Amino acid sequence: MNTAAGYAFAIRLVQPSLLAFRSYNFLHYTDIFRETARDKLLDEFFERSNARPMAQKSHRQSRFDICAALTVYGIELADLTREGLLHYATESRKHGVTLGEHPAGGCFAGMKCWPVLVDVGHFPESAPRSMRSAVVRGQRSADELVDRHQIRNPDVRDLFVDYIARRRAEVDYSTLQALVHNLVELFWKVIEEVRPDQADLRLDEEAITHWRERLAVRPDGKPRQHVDAPVVAVRALYLDIHTWAVAEPERWGQWTAPCPVRDADLRWFHVRRRRVQERMANRTRERQPVLPVLSQHVNGQWQQQRKLLEAARAVGLGEEFTGDGVTWQRAASRSDLARTDAATPVRAINRETGKLAELSHTENQAFWQWAVVETLRLAGLRAEELTESTHLSVRNYQRANGEVVALLVVSPSKTDRERVIPMSGELFHVIAQIIRRHVSIHDTVPVCTRYDLHEKVWSEPLPYLFQVRFGGEIRAMSATTMSRMIRRATDALAVTQPQFAGIKWSSHDFRRFYATELVNNGLPIHIGAALPGQTNLQTTRGYVAVFNDDVVAH
Repeated sequence: MNTAAGYAFAIRLVQPSLLAFRSYNFLHYTDIFRETARDKLLDEFFERSNARPMAQKSHRQSRFDICAALTVYGIELADLTREGLLHYATESRKHGVTLGEHPAGGCFAGMKCWPVLVDVGHFPESAPRSMRSAVVRGQRSADELVDRHQIRNPDVRDLFVDYIARRRAEVDYSTLQALVHNLVELFWKVIEEVRPDQADLRLDEEAITHWRERLAVRPDGKPRQHVDAPVVAVRALYLDIHTWAVAEPERWGQWTAPCPVRDADLRWFHVRRRRVQERMANRTRERQPVLPVLSQHVNGQWQQQRKLLEAARAVGLGEEFTGDGVTWQRAASRSDLARTDAATPVRAINRETGKLAELSHTENQAFWQWAVVETLRLAGLRAEELTESTHLSVRNYQRANGEVVALLVVSPSKTDRERVIPMSGELFHVIAQIIRRHVSIHDTVPVCTRYDLHEKVWSEPLPYLFQVRFGGEIRAMSATTMSRMIRRATDALAVTQPQFAGIKWSSHDFRRFYATELVNNGLPIHIGAALPGQTNLQTTRGYVAVFNDDVVAH
């Protein structure tokens, strides 16, 4: 019955819905569909898809998604539009039936076949190069940001929209999102709980007290540690309206009201800031002593996987080799046997356990894990600055005595200022290995686009240093991917190193390690502030954790 249903769908005798079609588990459905369709465009799609340098799993997903979309819609490939494939992708995600993904994973179907359709010219030149580019919403307007919280009073809603729209010219998009969160969700929505019909900003003492009590506690019941940002945002709202009402009384005058944030509420602001700095310094003191262990671990993992991969490539298919005292046998799938490109995966079977290992994939993961950790440790970059580093960031500087110093130019990010880092020998080695890896695979550092998770915009194509291939598509790494690599390394160490158990690491920890090491080793603090790109010496002092040994030695 299952096989008969598959043939009935393939020959278009029955046109199933998406859920009906995905309720079956067909064997070789793509081959059956291709044979019965006899579509030249579909044949070309299969050939182009198989030629793309991606894993066998991605090839299967690409072929299945295109056949599934044509089956569900009852059309030929020539009639499949961008909108149709996007509808198939969103419906598969909504119902949790994306092939190869967990039902709650939230991934889109058709991501692997979209670039193939672009390459064959099926989609117009104006189409995005990837489905990810087509589905991201980008920056939202002030109306959309405010309306997500569904303010009851339309006049108050318009006030917040106008205020956010005016502040938008002064701040970046991530700061604007935080401002909406602080003003609307953490302030006004709380006021509406006790005053549902509140129509202006003039609040009574009961509403103000309720807001302060709710602000002090998070939704999970734990104390809120960072209460200053919402308090300062509310105070700025009232004071801005007071100031603007002088110049535009017809627009802002009706909204002037006493500020619910008193001077006494900010009296302990500096005390709370010191408590935050103390927690950060203690966090640094806990993690910095074990930093060499983490560095040694990621370096050892990459060297181990690299040697194992080299040993596997030195033998033929079916031959045995030894790595780390273990006997392995080189293996390959049927599709790999027909490939001759450099991205062909290398697989081997552990003769002791019988498990199949994808050595090229594991070595690639180990390399980028090492590159991310070491670059953060040796350069003190912000996560965003690391993702924005390109081949153009590497420069040479010749001193008066003829000595050539390698420089890493950091693009403007948080402080909107470019800075230059003289690279140490260790950092230069890491950057050189990254460039060498790209050149060995692509003969150059490929250009690709990068999606800024904070600003919600796509960059121009640039030769980013930290880039990976995903489903046959080259894309720049995101800060989230780098955080996962750090967490994967620390979780692996926690199995054998008790000091890593229960400790969460972030990319910003390495920045604090960098500043602490610079200053504690005797570098003047103003130089220690220039290298990480900090414009305020107080910020650098807050980053530096002083150890007792340093105090005694000085």
